[in-house]
Amino acid sequence: REMLGIKQDALAYELGDDWNQKKISLLEQKESVEKDILEQVAKILKVPSEAIENFDEDSVINIISNTFNEGSIANATAENIQCTFNPIDKIVVLYDEKIALYERMLKEKDDMMARLEKLIHEK
Repeated sequence: REMLGIKQDALAYELGDDWNQKKISLLEQKESVEKDILEQVAKILKVPSEAIENFDEDSVINIISNTFNEGSIANATAENIQCTFNPIDKIVVLYDEKIALYERMLKEKDDMMARLEKLIHEK
């Protein structure tokens, strides 16, 4: 989640009404996670559940440090940097994702307000 830049609140929102930031924090502290929850989280993060199950921070750091070569960003100079994607396209995609999340959150708020108003009118 952190490597993908996803906040706990956003993950909680995607998991549904029973979830909140605190519950995500507690989930992340657990030694093991129920398979169905793991699969839901993996689907939301768009990664295989095995990637989460087998995640090892030391291995990730080792892989990253051993894959730098002459063409890598760490060794790049201004003359030899070659982008394989358009950075503006990435920004637009991220912006669109944020807008979609914001719209979903607004809809959820509206739904919650409607439920509250209904409860008030019923009493």
